[in-house]
Amino acid sequence: MKIKILTNISLALMIVFFATMPIKAQETEIIKTNIEGSGQKIVLTVTAGKAHNHPMMAAWTEDMDGNFLQTLYVNQSVAKGYYVYAEKSGGKWQAGEAIRPAALPVWAHSRGVKSDDGHFMPTMQNPMPDAITSATPAAGFSIYSKMNEPFSGKLKVFFEINQSWDWNEYWTNSKYPDDVDYKTSSQPSVVYSAVIDFDNPEKSYKLQPVGHGHYSGKDGKLYPDLSTITTALEIVESVKVEIE
Repeated sequence: MKIKILTNISLALMIVFFATMPIKAQETEIIKTNIEGSGQKIVLTVTAGKAHNHPMMAAWTEDMDGNFLQTLYVNQSVAKGYYVYAEKSGGKWQAGEAIRPAALPVWAHSRGVKSDDGHFMPTMQNPMPDAITSATPAAGFSIYSKMNEPFSGKLKVFFEINQSWDWNEYWTNSKYPDDVDYKTSSQPSVVYSAVIDFDNPEKSYKLQPVGHGHYSGKDGKLYPDLSTITTALEIVESVKVEIE
């Protein structure tokens, strides 16, 4: 009986010990892009939210008149037109080439590179350069990038994110039954933005959600009404930019 009591006490102490051990926070992944740029350094840090699950994303800059300047980052599947879950065959998803206009339509149309098929997405035949892309981060990450050349004054930084098959009560899988592009998007992309002043920089700038993209990528408009967006706003907890 004494041996059993001692064993139970020891087990209880072990449980208390491990329960009170500090949990190591997941390290933020560092991604470096456009390292050959000659302009200012820009650090964009994304903190993953509770709905984060391998989203597609892009970050870019525009001048104050809305003219596209440069892409700071785009994840690899979008940049190369090659997806791990490209199509379903024999009951299983197969990797391969795919075009998904609904993925990041605001960035794609802003970039303005049109394919022979009439869409604005990169393809395997015309991919984005390796210098501004990487595999999709597993969680939070920081992008260390550079402006192509020195910039003065103000500009806008944008961050667009989209997570496939992220349905909700409004954006259901039967809402547009004949729209294949919508089927791979569900809730449309969410766009975050902030205005940065290079002449009088603040310590950091928090990007705010300013709208969503077209549900199937048919245009590059920014739709400001976010009232139907739910979990798509929880893919990231925060997005901020710093100038170094």
